[in-house]
Amino acid sequence: MSYDLRFARLIDASPELVFDAFTRPVGQEAFYGTDDPGWIVESDCDLRVDGTWTIAFGASRTELYRHAHVFRLIERPHRLLLETTETRLDGSTLEFQTEFLFERRAGQTLMTMIQHGFPTPNLRDEHELGLPNAFARLARIVIS
Repeated sequence: MSYDLRFARLIDASPELVFDAFTRPVGQEAFYGTDDPGWIVESDCDLRVDGTWTIAFGASRTELYRHAHVFRLIERPHRLLLETTETRLDGSTLEFQTEFLFERRAGQTLMTMIQHGFPTPNLRDEHELGLPNAFARLARIVIS
């Protein structure tokens, strides 16, 4: 059985602006960052079908989560589909699919993230914890 995660936020900007902000280094770093001093975000993105986006993030050099995304679909400014491999702090890996949707809503964008393939509800719920902050940080850089 697979458990899925869906999270959405309305952002006060066009899909083009939100998509472009998210797919640039500043947006990727905002999405994976926190407001905690010392938080580390290292992102390298090759935005093309079959291109990779690797990102390491965490509280210290010895506590970094690593995501290796492979872009499977890029439909600017509406959709991104990625295959994700996460390397966790204990060295184990988790594979799942991540989809981002950018839908126009009355001059704003409903940005939705859907992740498919979590093997347990606990892993799904763990991944949801940081999403309110991730979307809020992205929205701040888009509107500023």
